[in-house]
Amino acid sequence: MAAKLLNDPSDVVQEALEGLVLLQPGLNLLEDRTTVIRADRRAAGPDDPAVPVAIITGGGAGHDPADAGFVAGGMLTAAVVGGIFSSPGADAVYQAIRAVTGAAGCLLVVKNYTGDRLNFQLGAELAVADGYRVELLLVADDVALTQSDDNAGRRGLAGTVLVEKIAGALAEEGRSLDEVAALARLVAGRVGTVNTGLSAPTVPGVPTASFELRDDEVELGLGIHGEPGVRKIRATDADKLIHIMVSRIATERGIRAGARVVALVGGAGATPPIELAIATRAVVRELELRRIEVVRLYCGEVMTSLDMAGVSVTLLALDPEEPAVLAALDAPTGALAWPGHGVDAAPSLARVAAPLPDAGVPEDLGHPDARVRAAIDVACQAVLDSETELTHLDQQVGDGDLGQALARGAYGWFDDPIEGDASHLLRHLSWIARRDVGGTSGALYAMGLLRAAESLERGGDWGEALAAAVDGVAGLGAAAPGDGTMLDALAPAATAWADGPAAVVDAARRGAEATVGAVARRGRASYLGERAVGYPDPGAIAVVRWLEAVVTAQPTAV
Repeated sequence: MAAKLLNDPSDVVQEALEGLVLLQPGLNLLEDRTTVIRADRRAAGPDDPAVPVAIITGGGAGHDPADAGFVAGGMLTAAVVGGIFSSPGADAVYQAIRAVTGAAGCLLVVKNYTGDRLNFQLGAELAVADGYRVELLLVADDVALTQSDDNAGRRGLAGTVLVEKIAGALAEEGRSLDEVAALARLVAGRVGTVNTGLSAPTVPGVPTASFELRDDEVELGLGIHGEPGVRKIRATDADKLIHIMVSRIATERGIRAGARVVALVGGAGATPPIELAIATRAVVRELELRRIEVVRLYCGEVMTSLDMAGVSVTLLALDPEEPAVLAALDAPTGALAWPGHGVDAAPSLARVAAPLPDAGVPEDLGHPDARVRAAIDVACQAVLDSETELTHLDQQVGDGDLGQALARGAYGWFDDPIEGDASHLLRHLSWIARRDVGGTSGALYAMGLLRAAESLERGGDWGEALAAAVDGVAGLGAAAPGDGTMLDALAPAATAWADGPAAVVDAARRGAEATVGAVARRGRASYLGERAVGYPDPGAIAVVRWLEAVVTAQPTAV
């Protein structure tokens, strides 16, 4: 099991809430409770006229930022937090109601899990007996489950956060409890969510994951407490997975062409932001294909399951006759975790032309050089054939991106073919390296190719061009042979040029092999120090692979 940033597992919830209160202005912790409240909403009793309607929620811990992370102006008044994936007790709910509820009353927003439902209902009854006005709203937005007697009912998932935002905004306006509860119930009845798990969560102090999942499986339709999903499906790409999820919500909530929706894409706790962005794009594309208008789009961690990787999709259909829903979502809130800060318009994927030349090719290409063009073709194909090898090597000493990066350049060459003399072909390949490869390798290859092209234009031969490329790479990278970079293969190859093609390749190989036992002083491997010893430099191996291919295919091409 991976290491965790924890102290005593039994103190996780208390310590996490203390950290939250330190980060989110205007919060208090109730003494001897894991309950977070707004400091400006303390109530003096059930007849206190000074506080507006309170919005109270809660449930088991481990879903951060829900629930306590949304306690702030314009959203929640209090959150009652239990143990990890465990409902808080009824007395904690009762004390939270007493702490923040006055004459205006309170709305309890409860996720439809048995423990939450029972404890919040009992806490509400205790408060009502003391003279408090309490409305309880169950949120059951989990459309992966069917409504039947075979289960405990549809669960409350990320859609709960939209309900809380809308109720909190209305309460902040000073609306009555009846008005707040009515709109919140309407929203809860329309919102639908599907969760998908890509990995299982691990509970603090428990040595094993909550469920087993193979690398080629995902859990579809799971809850937020680490329980398995409705079914396992074969892992697939983001677009197909989102299609399955959106289809389920649209079917269950009757969302058809012409509808206007709010979409929320949520992470499960360990999903990288880059994957959430891809999922968000997929949701919008899927809805556009269905001719459903996305009026508001949110993405982020809202209701997680500890360290689980996964994604949730939530859709809320809007009624044109109810502008209050959209206004409440757009209303300001002090909750730092709310993903809608600054979002008050429909999403738009606008593209503008980059202020750069649209091609790296001059008008006069010179006399076409078929041999050089063929040699570059062979070199690029060698790069593609070596992608897996280079990726594996780079994972040992770097960030694992070299194979993909160079492959992008190779594909760019094949996708954007030109004919021209040798210098123009190298300049074009340099431009492709700048455009497509990126990273350190993109800059170094672009510089080396540019210097080689300039050497040819000055009348130099191929040996001089290769030497110029070495100088360009060394100057830009502030590196020298022996530093553990591509120069360890490229520089010996240039030195051996006069001895013929076989000597060039042999020198490059020996240079690359020498990086195995040396400590790198430049490049990505230099960050690992002696830990990288025993592995060849991936950049040097890449040079060997394309040189080998060129010499094998066309030993007299250059």
